[in-house]
Amino acid sequence: MLGKIIIFLFVTATLLVLGGGLWGFLTLQTALHQSLQLQEQRTLDVPPGSTPAGVFASLERDQVLENSAWLRRYWQWRMKGAVLHVGEYELQPEMTAAELLHMLERGDVLQRHVTLVEGWNFAQVRAALRGAERLQQTLPEDWSDEQVMDALDLAGVHPEGRFFPDTYQYTLGMSDRDLLIRAYQRMEQQLAEAWEDRAKDLPFDTAYEALIMASIVERETGVPSERPEIAGVFTRRLKIGMRLQTDPTVIYGMGEDYAGRITRRHLTQPTAYNTYVIDGLPPTPIAMPGRGALRAAVNPKPGKSLYFVAKGDGSHVFSNSLAEHNRAVRQYQLQRRSDYRSSPAPAPVEESAE
Repeated sequence: MLGKIIIFLFVTATLLVLGGGLWGFLTLQTALHQSLQLQEQRTLDVPPGSTPAGVFASLERDQVLENSAWLRRYWQWRMKGAVLHVGEYELQPEMTAAELLHMLERGDVLQRHVTLVEGWNFAQVRAALRGAERLQQTLPEDWSDEQVMDALDLAGVHPEGRFFPDTYQYTLGMSDRDLLIRAYQRMEQQLAEAWEDRAKDLPFDTAYEALIMASIVERETGVPSERPEIAGVFTRRLKIGMRLQTDPTVIYGMGEDYAGRITRRHLTQPTAYNTYVIDGLPPTPIAMPGRGALRAAVNPKPGKSLYFVAKGDGSHVFSNSLAEHNRAVRQYQLQRRSDYRSSPAPAPVEESAE
């Protein structure tokens, strides 16, 4: 009799264990294959210091999923050693909990982006970073450029033109400082590569001067194929001692006083950037040059042209002599009076705005 009781208890315990195991297995499968309760796409933030248990519990509190404890156990048992990656995750309606777990394991974080545009100045760069969605802001808007550069460990470096224009991706937790450092390093790399492949007879001696030239080329034309020829005009002028006389440098020197047009009076006002008044290059870049402008600045197109005038469609007519240039001015500017980009000339003559 006692033996039968022992056998009964053993069988009962075994069935309970097996039944409990089966119940646990089924519960786990239900937890893994449940669809997230979402009506529309939403993001899940996983900040530094987060744990899988905390993430799953938070989603259960928000009624996005159920049985978070089983998901935590699955992570511990079956995904042992997996790293929970910090960032934002896009959750889609009808996504399953299992798909969520593997997305977290892979670190498929949401990549946001901000674009720094060729030809922008540093004020525009700072404004773009301030407007970047969910980018951590560590550089106050009221800080001076000098304070910003100090925060980048670049004390004494003038910021203009020192950041490479491109589209930069970032994830949750990254800051404006992080992106500026990356853009600075990219410009250093691109400038070094361009300078290494420079022509031998350039009228300047340093990579920084090439950066200044590239910034002017960038601002002078929106037609990529013209950049080497624009650079050719400027380098020939420097070689023979002519002033650059380019409007973008004048505009930059005017700062906030620029109201959309320049006059003869502006061309004669002395500033460190008024190339109608100063000899040679201005003291710093005036904008962010892209790769094309950098390459053009150090490999200008050979030729004899010393002048160019805007046609009104973004392109230019190049001239070898002042007489040819003045004819082009009369044809494309004085008659049409269209908005145009700068055109170097030996003096502030009729092609300049009145």
